[in-house]
Amino acid sequence: MTIKAVIFDMDGVLFDTEIFYFERRKHFLAQRGISIDHLAPKDFIGGNVKQTWQLVLGDDYDKWDIPKLEEEYRRQKEEQPAPYPDLIMPRAKTVIDDLKASGYRLALASSSAILDIERALKGSGLYQAFEVILSGEDFPESKPHPAIYQEAITQLGLEKDQALVIEDSQKGIEAGKRAGLKVLALKDNRFGVDQSQADFSIEHLGQLFDFLD
Repeated sequence: MTIKAVIFDMDGVLFDTEIFYFERRKHFLAQRGISIDHLAPKDFIGGNVKQTWQLVLGDDYDKWDIPKLEEEYRRQKEEQPAPYPDLIMPRAKTVIDDLKASGYRLALASSSAILDIERALKGSGLYQAFEVILSGEDFPESKPHPAIYQEAITQLGLEKDQALVIEDSQKGIEAGKRAGLKVLALKDNRFGVDQSQADFSIEHLGQLFDFLD
């Protein structure tokens, strides 16, 4: 069946944010005596808030006031927002424009908070291109649970084989496959992410057009 829509993940696909996020989080936690020296950027890729705090705190998770930590981190993110226009992936804006011009429908399904999603898309001039925008914070379980991709298909009103997912993280790829969708992995050459569940991989966003015919 002909592909009619492309569903994008955000971080690591449209924006090269992972190192910035990691360093911002590391600085925030160090101020509170929490080390993440045992973790790498790839450990956080594709996760949601709860998964992140469990990963960082481990056996000490129940000893911390997680809502308080999260609120403090939210304030730090406000004071130190990601420079999304500077972190946009090569070819991302051109690819989005070309997809729209060719009549493809676009959706975004990201584990990030809606505030960060809107800041990224609006700051980079991409917001109006997406007819469906979903945040992981709107779902009880985030990726690798397939709910966010199932909802994207529902809101698009399409059959599963009419959409193509673009992901980079192991959790995101698994979520797309569990939702019954074809998934392209934007190849990771830095973090050692397991992308083996993807149907195909691409070196850059421009190559996704090879899979739309």
